[in-house]
Amino acid sequence: MSAPQAIFRTSPLAVLGAVAIAFCATPVAFAVPFGELVYLVPIAMVVWVLRVRTTVDDEALTVRKVVGHRRVPWSEISTLRLDKNRVSAMLSDGAELPLPSVGLRDLPQLAAVSGGRLPDPAGEES
Repeated sequence: MSAPQAIFRTSPLAVLGAVAIAFCATPVAFAVPFGELVYLVPIAMVVWVLRVRTTVDDEALTVRKVVGHRRVPWSEISTLRLDKNRVSAMLSDGAELPLPSVGLRDLPQLAAVSGGRLPDPAGEES
């Protein structure tokens, strides 16, 4: 049996938004010189939605960005920083690592998968 794991990412339905933007941009794309470059925006959106995520298991956090990724063991994470709807991991060396696609509503699941390294924000003790 594998260890529990949670993957936080933007909904793949956001790709439909990129398709809609591409469809609406078609008249502009063919009306002006180099207008086809407008299609770079929806392509970038699709790449971002499909690539960017945060994976959490009982050993480490893995943050994957559009280019590259970083795996940080729990021993290097001192605390989490909560800022409106953004969550960042504060590392023991003082650096801040934003956790893409992790929101405040995801904290209970993050605490459950962390293997007890993060307290449950609901405050329920067993």
